[in-house]
Amino acid sequence: MISLHEQIQSQLGSFGTRLQELRLRRNWTLQELADQSGLSKAFLSRLESGDRQASIAAVLTLSRIFGVSLASLFESELATDPCVIVRRAEAIERKANGLAYVPLSKASRFFNLQPIRVRVSRSRRGKEHYHHEGEEWIYILSGSLTLSLAGNTYELAPGDAAHFDSRLPHRLIARGAADAEVLLVASPISQSVPLSRPSSREWRAIPRLGLADAFLSEEPASPRAAKGTKSRSPKSPQPNM
Repeated sequence: MISLHEQIQSQLGSFGTRLQELRLRRNWTLQELADQSGLSKAFLSRLESGDRQASIAAVLTLSRIFGVSLASLFESELATDPCVIVRRAEAIERKANGLAYVPLSKASRFFNLQPIRVRVSRSRRGKEHYHHEGEEWIYILSGSLTLSLAGNTYELAPGDAAHFDSRLPHRLIARGAADAEVLLVASPISQSVPLSRPSSREWRAIPRLGLADAFLSEEPASPRAAKGTKSRSPKSPQPNM
């Protein structure tokens, strides 16, 4: 039997998801919601991520802004529907750091996999490499792509896939005359072996889902760690022994 404490924590945890659902349904950015509510963008961002609990005053304000009851703010649509459908009209493209991306799920707080369609611009600027907790799997839909990962480079063509530890410095680079289209699945919780020198900070090319309007990144990987030194083709996975 679920205890009262667990029920309360579950309802508090669903508040951020419900808040994000209401905001995205109106196609508002965090800044637009901040302007209308008088609450700071950073505070709203932390509410959506579940890092902060809303005060009574904040809940009342948000209830008035969205025109919903107080109780409905703690009842996510995902709690009553085990299958999350994202219709084509709901898949809105966003842009960040030379990437155009479309989240393909709205259930990032309930499931650990985060599917995203990404378009890597062939004119993407900069050489920054990004790193964050978790792991990523990418599948090349079209175009030519170079995956720069921890000092190595991997040339990928349509139909190729790569699976890597996203705590390692990485960057996607489109090659050729066209942009590269990629299906990316991120898992924020990494099951890979510990790094010898794990980083306590994150630097993301695509904002953490659930905080799509506010970057959590603080600094890029060091130039030495990010520099590519070798080009190779992806290796075939080895069987478990």
